[in-house]
Amino acid sequence: MTNETLIAFLSFSGTLIGTMGGIIASSRLTSYRISQLEKKVEKHNNLVERMVSVEDSVKSAHHRIDEIVADKKGGNG
Repeated sequence: MTNETLIAFLSFSGTLIGTMGGIIASSRLTSYRISQLEKKVEKHNNLVERMVSVEDSVKSAHHRIDEIVADKKGGNG
């Protein structure tokens, strides 16, 4: 091999290794960020489920209050 061929081969190898390293690092970072986003979405979904439960409970409480008020009005009149 001539010096020029060896230098070209080493340059190509360095470029290839650097590029692959960058792709792998980027892939790992993307995977990490996606997993963090999935955790946030899971927390949000749990909050939504809990709020639905709270809304049902509040609706039930309002119905009971309305019944108590209606009983009081009916008993006085």
